[in-house]
Amino acid sequence: MKLNHFIKKSLTRQIVALMGVFVLLFLAGTSILILLQEQINSSYYKEREKLIKKEEIVQQIDHNFNLVFFDVRGYFAFGNPELKNQAAALRPQIRKLISEYNGLASTNEDKAFGKEMDEFADYYFIERLPVSIEYFEAGRMDEIIKMADSGATARINTFQDDIQVYLQNLNDELNDRVQDLIQKQSYIQTGFFLFLVVILVILFRMIRIMFKQVGQPLTQFANAEEIARGGKAELNVGQDRMDELAVLSVAFQKMVVTLQEKEQDLLAQNEELIAQQDELQAQRGELEDALGTMQSNERKLERRNELINGISNSLKKQEVLESIVMNMSNVIEADCGIIVMLENDESASFGISSFGVEQFKNHLRSGLIERLKQTKEGFAVKRQLLQEEKGYHVRTVFGYDLYLPVISSNQEVTAVMVFTRYGFPFAQSHMDEYSALSKQIGLSLDKISSYENSEANRKLNQDILNTVKEGLQYVDRDGCILQVNKQLCEMFHCEGGFEGIVGLTWDKWSVLLKQQVEDEDGFTEFIWRAFNGKTSSGETFVYKTKDRGHICQMYCEDLYQNNECVGTVLVHRDITKEFKVDEMKSEFVSTVSHELRTPLASILGFSELLLNSELKAEKQKKYLMTILNEAKRLTSLINDFLDVQRMESGKQTYEKKYIELIPIIEKVIDNQQVQTDVHNITLEPFSGNDVILGDSCKIEQVFSNLISNAIKYSPSGGPVNIRLFEENSLLHIEVEDQGLGIPENAAADIFNKFYRVDNSDRRRIGGTGLGLSIVQEIVKAHDGMISVKSKYGKGSTFIVSIPAVYKPSHGLDENIHQSGTRYEVLVIEDDQSLAELFIQELTENNLHAKHFNNGRDVLEYLENHLPDAIVLDIMLDEGLDGWSIMKILKRNEVLSHIPIIISTALDEKEKGLSLGAHEYLIKPYQAGSLSMAIMQTLLKVEKPVRY
Repeated sequence: MKLNHFIKKSLTRQIVALMGVFVLLFLAGTSILILLQEQINSSYYKEREKLIKKEEIVQQIDHNFNLVFFDVRGYFAFGNPELKNQAAALRPQIRKLISEYNGLASTNEDKAFGKEMDEFADYYFIERLPVSIEYFEAGRMDEIIKMADSGATARINTFQDDIQVYLQNLNDELNDRVQDLIQKQSYIQTGFFLFLVVILVILFRMIRIMFKQVGQPLTQFANAEEIARGGKAELNVGQDRMDELAVLSVAFQKMVVTLQEKEQDLLAQNEELIAQQDELQAQRGELEDALGTMQSNERKLERRNELINGISNSLKKQEVLESIVMNMSNVIEADCGIIVMLENDESASFGISSFGVEQFKNHLRSGLIERLKQTKEGFAVKRQLLQEEKGYHVRTVFGYDLYLPVISSNQEVTAVMVFTRYGFPFAQSHMDEYSALSKQIGLSLDKISSYENSEANRKLNQDILNTVKEGLQYVDRDGCILQVNKQLCEMFHCEGGFEGIVGLTWDKWSVLLKQQVEDEDGFTEFIWRAFNGKTSSGETFVYKTKDRGHICQMYCEDLYQNNECVGTVLVHRDITKEFKVDEMKSEFVSTVSHELRTPLASILGFSELLLNSELKAEKQKKYLMTILNEAKRLTSLINDFLDVQRMESGKQTYEKKYIELIPIIEKVIDNQQVQTDVHNITLEPFSGNDVILGDSCKIEQVFSNLISNAIKYSPSGGPVNIRLFEENSLLHIEVEDQGLGIPENAAADIFNKFYRVDNSDRRRIGGTGLGLSIVQEIVKAHDGMISVKSKYGKGSTFIVSIPAVYKPSHGLDENIHQSGTRYEVLVIEDDQSLAELFIQELTENNLHAKHFNNGRDVLEYLENHLPDAIVLDIMLDEGLDGWSIMKILKRNEVLSHIPIIISTALDEKEKGLSLGAHEYLIKPYQAGSLSMAIMQTLLKVEKPVRY
């Protein structure tokens, strides 16, 4: 009773009590069903396991008996004792399995079958098998057959059939157990379904109770909304209730009374709030107007900020111009606009076609633009829109153009801006604002102009530095690279060019550079001392690069500004060529010492023998011949040195004539062939034109050197073949040997002075390294070229190419005789006797010569006469010298083509040829040289024969 009273006092307890009863019923029913299911399953699995165990044992017994039967029969059939032993070994296993089966036997049938198996085992293993084995071993097979026929075989067959029957019974029993399990589970499932139905009925009953106890009172409370509309509501909650709903009902009644009392107060307050709302509505309108004004000003500020950012954040003029015209159009609310630079017509536009832009540029000198330049103040113009501007409008529409000047810092108009509005004008009150923006644009364009000038100067300075052959590197006091030139980037393979190295700190660029030199520590130490001011004046550091093996010299100089050191300039100079030349010269000195001393030693030795000994005539002749040959060899060496010196100084002279090459080459072959017995020098037949314009002595020297080298560098002997062929107006002469050949890496330097292939075979051969250099200079002086093709170890082929000429069938003097008119030659010479000698020589060669002893008379004569050639002395006593006369003649268009042959005692051939002389003869020279030079010059300039 007390418990019932306790539960009724709380709505929560009532619901909990109902739910508790429901849960207990549900758990109790579920537990019973689960336990029953578990018991059925457990009983089934135990019985099933026992039956399966029996079945396995019986199957093993059957299997073992079958093995025994087969082994015994095999023993009787084949007499193999092993089979008998195997059958005997299975007897304990069968006994063990029978015992295990008897332990599992639970029914009379199981026990009877177990007894049957024991009896059969005794019968077979005790009564029959030993006797049968004795009969077999005694050879009494008829007794075994009689025993089998007397019932033994039938007994065995009967036992095997009983086992199969028993196994089938076990299987049937397993199936019965499964069917029984299925039937019991179906009963349980039916009971579970009935249990759910009962639970649902109970749950429905509980919900109905809860609806009655809670739902109906809550519906009554919900109907109390009439109170909010000023009506009345009645609550009929049972008087016998003691729970929260009863308490809530009492409280609700009290609340209704209180609400009715306060309703009047709320109505009064509502009227007051309505009045306040009207006042707030008016204030809201004012605030919205202020907000609109603020947002408009904010948009203007944003547009101005965009304009300022556009002209401040870029240094590219075109981008800035485009930003100016776009943002200014937004700021002043223009429909289109344009800005044009007056200096170079650079422009940008918005809303204007390209045709319109060009039209505006073409009329930049119009009156309105001139007004801007003069007043330097902006102004607006009203005009009627043109037909193409009106679009679809048919009435009269006006446009308003705003002209604004862009003024630089020096108060000059550098650009003009024009913006157009359609339909509404530019307010005069905003002109000051527009002018302020224009001034801001002018400052920005000034900054860009200064940047462009600075960038142009920087680029010019960089281009100047890039023309310097040395690698330059400017580093500030903190060790950061500020500037380099192109040569430094190429020397150190800087990835990314200037950008890849400029700006690097000491730690980075010093590692980058030192990795590419061999002496890394020395390189780093020198540049470290350079930055710390510890290098002496003129101190240098020589290093070698790893990749190309170049030799470079590095020195440094501090850079000062206002007497303050602001950085260091490192200079990297590639001295590879100088280094190689020094090496070759050093080697040349040692080579020359050897080459000169050898013939001198022979000359001195044989001379002493001739002086101090009485020798036979034959020996004397032999020794004298040796002395002569060594003297010739010594003379040849000295001539080579002198030739090189003259070629380097440009003082080498050539007496060029029309010569035939084949006789010269044949002469050289005859001279060289007598000096060797192991070489066969051959000249292949050539029937073409072999005439060139050259110095026969120098050409002979060329082929003497080439054929001599072919013999010298073919120490094992072999053929030396010489071939001539003409191609593209060039006469090509090939000298081919089958000697040592030239290494591929030495082919590029083979014609350099003092160069010798660094090879032991060639070292033993000797030589000064000048021969091929002299050959190349002589060939070049004859407007030719020389090249080499070689395969190391298999020989070389040198190819000389010289322009071929066709020798006239008659000489120049014969042409003169045939024409009946002689060429006129002016001789300008202040030495009277020498002039007479020249005139006589020229006259004998059928040339008409006229003499002048000063330059003034010659120039007067040339005003009315045009000679065919001029012989000019440089050192004249009166007035103009030869150099001045040459310059005057070359400046005159009519006289500049007259060939000039200089005849002087001054050794300044290079200067004379550079001023335009055709030949340069140094006094004294052989008789006939002057007339020959004149005739060859006239032929070279293709003077026509006069008829």
